[in-house]
Amino acid sequence: MFRNAILRTPCKNMINGLADNDFGKPNYQLALEQYRGYIDALKKCQVEVTVLPKDERYPDSCFIEDSAICAGELAVLTRPGAVSRAEEIQTMEPHLRSFFKKLERIEAPATLDGGDVMMVGRHFYIGLSNRTNIEGASQLIHILNKYGMSGSTIAVKNLLHLKTGIVYLENNRMLASPEFHKDQTFNKYEIILVANDEIGAANSLWVNDRILMPVGYPVTRDRLISLKYEVIEVDISEFQKLDGGLTCLSLRF
Repeated sequence: MFRNAILRTPCKNMINGLADNDFGKPNYQLALEQYRGYIDALKKCQVEVTVLPKDERYPDSCFIEDSAICAGELAVLTRPGAVSRAEEIQTMEPHLRSFFKKLERIEAPATLDGGDVMMVGRHFYIGLSNRTNIEGASQLIHILNKYGMSGSTIAVKNLLHLKTGIVYLENNRMLASPEFHKDQTFNKYEIILVANDEIGAANSLWVNDRILMPVGYPVTRDRLISLKYEVIEVDISEFQKLDGGLTCLSLRF
């Protein structure tokens, strides 16, 4: 169960954030409205929400999940793969120290984005992507081992991050896009496949027996409801223009 979530308010400069799509630039005022909806959804899940102030130096800083890995009493400061995001980490350290007893960090030449790390109990799946390299994964696995946890890697071929295409829904279930549907890495889990034309639904978010999912994916929504999940739909269209999803917008622990 999650008790806390840390978020960072989107800055006006988010309109210049990283994007590898042709959806256009986000509307900042609409993004703020959607952000408030995201916060409300987390609060409905009985999570204590801490919202950090915006930082205009870093257009992508609202995607706070990429900056840290949270596991029990441990937080690991990452080293984002995008050069423009590297310094975000320094702004996170004091905030994490107020929540976590143990703090570790990923060091150069490693790169590691939190969006590539999926926690399943005490094991962590680490996606090797354009943002996370093998050195980053190796350093994280070494840190996890120090604290009695484990990690393993999986190739991410066609998506930005691992959790762009697969998320853990607890109780041995995963919600997955076709890229990971039949991957042997996950054959011990029950896989819920998102509809072929609803790939964006794969980046949904389990929070305390509820599932937050982006608006606009009715087939996948109905599949989840049929499995007795309480689904809370959240409009994040302006963040999707920056290749962002529901998991990226918070650190949960």
